Amino acid sequence: MGLFEGVSSLVLVGIAGLVLLAVAKLSQIGRRPSDFPPGPPTLPLLGNLHLMPTKNPHLQFQKWAQEYGPVYSLMLGTKTMIVLSSDVDVKEMLDRRSGIYSDRPDMFIGQKVASGNLRLVVMRYGDNWRMIHKMVHNILNIKAAVTYVPYQDLENKILLESLLDTPQDMLLHIRRFTYSLSTQMIFGYRCVSNRDPNLLQLFHCFEKWGELSGSASAQLADLYPVFQKLPSFLAPNVYYARKLHTAERDLYVRHWMRSKKALDNGTGLPCFCNDIYRAQTNEHFSDAAAGYISGSLLEAGSDTTASTLYAFILALLLWPDVQTKLQTEIDRVVGPDRLPTMADYDSGQLPYVRCCIKESLRWMPTVILGVPHAATRDDVYKGWRIPQGATVVNNVWAIHMDPERCPNPRVFNPDRFSNDPTSLYQSAIGDTTKRDNFVFGAGRRLCQGIHIAERSLFLGISRLAWAFTFTKTPGVQYDADNLVGSITVQPADYPCVITPRAPGKVDIIRQAAAECRTLLDETTGQWKKVPEGMAFSTWVPDYVEPKEHD
Repeated sequence: MGLFEGVSSLVLVGIAGLVLLAVAKLSQIGRRPSDFPPGPPTLPLLGNLHLMPTKNPHLQFQKWAQEYGPVYSLMLGTKTMIVLSSDVDVKEMLDRRSGIYSDRPDMFIGQKVASGNLRLVVMRYGDNWRMIHKMVHNILNIKAAVTYVPYQDLENKILLESLLDTPQDMLLHIRRFTYSLSTQMIFGYRCVSNRDPNLLQLFHCFEKWGELSGSASAQLADLYPVFQKLPSFLAPNVYYARKLHTAERDLYVRHWMRSKKALDNGTGLPCFCNDIYRAQTNEHFSDAAAGYISGSLLEAGSDTTASTLYAFILALLLWPDVQTKLQTEIDRVVGPDRLPTMADYDSGQLPYVRCCIKESLRWMPTVILGVPHAATRDDVYKGWRIPQGATVVNNVWAIHMDPERCPNPRVFNPDRFSNDPTSLYQSAIGDTTKRDNFVFGAGRRLCQGIHIAERSLFLGISRLAWAFTFTKTPGVQYDADNLVGSITVQPADYPCVITPRAPGKVDIIRQAAAECRTLLDETTGQWKKVPEGMAFSTWVPDYVEPKEHD
């Protein structure tokens, strides 16, 4: 009996030891190690999870930056988040140490379930991402971007005419402008209606994906992986994410297959899908993956530019003196008898327009907290330990609204960029203390569409101001801080009175739109032929004569 009693005692001691060890490990969850960047006080198991805001997170992240400094940490259950709230720290970590910080964090709901692990913007860093990144660079680099101006010019002129006819649909018209430009470049065809079901579905799905990815339930699944194994009846967000993925995948694959079949039968026009098809032939990835590659570009090209133009018009309503100064410059350089062109921008003769582009992106950043990065290995920064797997946030709002960097930051003041002749890309890779905005990301994850976006914003801002006067609707209270969205944001819907500046300008707009239509098929509204000089690949699959069936 003594022997058995001894063994029993050892077993009990062992169990007790395991329990104590488990308790000790659990007690460490949520606790901030002493060598991490500072941050708000933590609770066991939760860390700072209980402090995470459910509404207007950018304001709380800005407040924490003011309290704990430009580099602080949040302990979120089992995960660590490092928040960068200064231009210098973003440059040092995300640009200069991009080899460490080019990854994305795991997103069980947003990427794995709702995107089938295929969405480019949140794709993990690796061979697949590098292959896609190289392919995208071939069509979006600065030399290629210049060749797409005919697309931008035509869609912008159609936008102006649409605002003459139905100004109450302003946001829909702006979205069609950016969406149709993107579909031409990516898929080889235009969007001819601002109520096209594919257009409406794209913005709806992207909005819902952002809300879902940023939801509390999605964060819990990432922070406590045990929640990923819950049965469906206990995880309705997973069921919803699967339905959203199905709808979105069907949309993107439908776009892709339309272009693929056109290339197969010889009717397709040169576009980015030529490059995707060639890569698919060599790499053998699925049509779903091809759809998401093209669909990710469609999202990026449609959403941010449209939201920025919408914010710019709101700024004109709130600061009419800006509109007056802008129109004065355009009238002096361009005159009343023609529309502004890219040549006016490239010549440097419209510096205030350039200032308005930069201030619009700064004043209303659409990607308000950036897209999170992740550390691929342990690092030390300013004496703090950054653990492998930590999420690293580019706190765009706090940087843009830093009063030391931008005095009176919530005032729309284009003159703050009056001595900055750089392009958006030059600014992004130049002196970080003078960088105009951080909307386009950083490091190897810098958005490659930045050159396209700048040209679209120039044509939008300069021609809208040349053609129209924008004024408030009497009796309406406007709030520039009322933002809607999640990962990406824009001003909440607002009314606007749009008035043509002169009858002669109306005639010029209608004539320009009519000339554009001579380039399009009367029945379909599609280009009769692609404008010369486009930078797309001309590769097409080998044509195989269909076999006759007996």
